[in-house]
Amino acid sequence: MDWLTSPEVWSALITLTALEIVLGIDNIVFISILAGKLPPEQQARARLVGLSAAMIMRILLLFSISWVIGLTEPWFAILDHDFSGRDLILLGGGLFLLAKSTMEIHEKLEGSEEHGESRTAASFTGVIIQIMLLDIVFSLDSVITAVGMADDLPVMVAAVVIAVGVMMVGAGPISAFVDQHPTVKMLALSFLLLIGMSLVAEGFHQHIPKGYIYAAMAFSILVEVLNLRVRAGDGPTEPVHLRGGPHEDTANREIATSVEASR
Repeated sequence: MDWLTSPEVWSALITLTALEIVLGIDNIVFISILAGKLPPEQQARARLVGLSAAMIMRILLLFSISWVIGLTEPWFAILDHDFSGRDLILLGGGLFLLAKSTMEIHEKLEGSEEHGESRTAASFTGVIIQIMLLDIVFSLDSVITAVGMADDLPVMVAAVVIAVGVMMVGAGPISAFVDQHPTVKMLALSFLLLIGMSLVAEGFHQHIPKGYIYAAMAFSILVEVLNLRVRAGDGPTEPVHLRGGPHEDTANREIATSVEASR
């Protein structure tokens, strides 16, 4: 129990917990957007399962530190460029995030009707699988960062548990806010595009300092907050309605009513 009175341990725990929360913001955004595709009664459970899976995955990776460190060793080379297991995971995760974000933006703005496709509701299992695929990428990056910052395994595990607990508390309000403001949802999707591109760059050993990425995201959020305050000051206005949102069903019912009345 000496760690209770050790300033170094507490300093490492606080610093690592804060860093884990920052690194988990993109995970929360992704989970919130995917969970938003489910019926309202399933969204909270999807967020809980997704974040719980992320916590379990990170703890298991922490207990497999030697294997995680081995992922940073080169596996093969193409055109004098070495690729490790971590590089392949980052490349795959980044490409998946780019593709998923692009498709989400297209669906919200263009919809699938123009292509004659029938849209089907997202399944709970499908959403959880997608969340877990990205959890692997985000967890790997988080664990490698934790290993580089702390030496004590209990400290790293405690930081992960606390950080995920904070994310579980904040996931609900963040999801509700994103769903209520379509422009915020589009901004969140653009953040995922930015994160996906940074993961691809990392996979090719082109390091982009996280500070630049988070500074750009923070500036964009500040501008959007100012926009929301300006719109609120101008009085009630009709918001932009994205496809697939709660307003779409209402709009469809109004159109059907109008058509029926004209007959």
